[in-house]
Amino acid sequence: MTDPARTKGRLAAAGALLSALGIAAVAAIVLHRPEPRLAMAMTGTGDARHGAYVAVLGDCAACHTAPGGTPLTGGVPLETPMGVLYSSNITPASRTGIGRYTFVDFVRVMRYGVRPDGTRLYPAMPYTAYARMSDGDLRDLYAYLRQDVVPVEQATRPSTMRWPFDMRWPLALWNLAFHHPAPFRPDPTRDAQWNRGAYLVTGPAHCGTCHTPRGLAFQEAGLDEHAQRFLSGSAFAGASPVDLRGDGAVAGWPAADIATELKTGRNRASAVSGPMGEVVEHSTRYMSMADLDAVAVYLKSLSPASAGRPLRFAPSGETMAAFMAARPAGRGARLYMDSCAACHRLSGLGEENTFPRLAGNPLVLERNPDSLITVVLGGARMPSTAGAPTGLAMPPFGWRYGDADIAKLVTFIRTGWGNNAPAVSEGEVRAVRRHLADTMAYTQPQSGQ
Repeated sequence: MTDPARTKGRLAAAGALLSALGIAAVAAIVLHRPEPRLAMAMTGTGDARHGAYVAVLGDCAACHTAPGGTPLTGGVPLETPMGVLYSSNITPASRTGIGRYTFVDFVRVMRYGVRPDGTRLYPAMPYTAYARMSDGDLRDLYAYLRQDVVPVEQATRPSTMRWPFDMRWPLALWNLAFHHPAPFRPDPTRDAQWNRGAYLVTGPAHCGTCHTPRGLAFQEAGLDEHAQRFLSGSAFAGASPVDLRGDGAVAGWPAADIATELKTGRNRASAVSGPMGEVVEHSTRYMSMADLDAVAVYLKSLSPASAGRPLRFAPSGETMAAFMAARPAGRGARLYMDSCAACHRLSGLGEENTFPRLAGNPLVLERNPDSLITVVLGGARMPSTAGAPTGLAMPPFGWRYGDADIAKLVTFIRTGWGNNAPAVSEGEVRAVRRHLADTMAYTQPQSGQ
């Protein structure tokens, strides 16, 4: 007589085996299926001068030039939840760079994330956005990297991805599920300026890489304006890139203010910090005003990410009135008076183009407070640009206040002057402090504080 339990176990084992074989078969098909044949030819040598501008649009230097390192030789650590990746050498060095890449090899990397030897790149390299770049821009970028960049032999540092993420073959399945390469196609119902902005934001500038939330498989939740979560704000590595859509705080800015901040790192109401400061420093400050205006027009056209979200900033005089009556509400307000008011003023309005206002500031109002906590703990410095050459800095306060006090201070800022953002917990501050432990001069408050 057959044991039902044993029979059930055998059936389950057989099912698991068949499933594994099925997955293996699919993997084998995908792994051996070549990427779509690239019917591209290098007509002429490309315009290396324009290619240098394309490199600016793509912010190549930010990821491929380590601090104090030789330009474009790689070595920049890219932190992910699965481990650390290091950017590669993209100089035309023959052994460790791209000196032996044909143009088709280069396009396969940029559009499919596959190197000439078949090695697949992690999507930390934003090929999902670069896939939208035009053939002409890719041709010019290739010409620039091959002709105008000095070749330097420097091997790429090995990644430290944890098992099983150190295996690259599953990336073929990831591409099959999440990467659908298609060059940008202009929207015939929109004008040329909007289409240029859409091309820049979704393609070479790869804004969604930071500002779009990620799914469980690290895929972006949307790649263009047709996805409601595209550019709706994200969180990673102790930062919280802001919501750029119609319900974000940036939506209240005129297009000119968006373009000005991208060009100079600041505008009448705000200033960039953290990773966005690096974007301005390496990329957007060199972009033409025509392109920056196009980016602003495109961003202003985006619909809200979620219908019915309440307005998170409505100017209020209650906070200022409490200060003037010497009745600051709680410890957070008193800490603000001690450490913040000299620059940002009791009114929270700061000083135009000098000290950012806190009332209605996108960084303050973002759903995830990590970027604001990072600035308070570790300080910040505005990039020095041609339009605003003085790189003003804010000192760190992580050495001065403990997690509980920082939480009270940040909560006060997020709820004062009419701001309506969620309170911040001590645990959230502690998590950001831990992340910054290797980069901050002071990570713990002085004794007795």
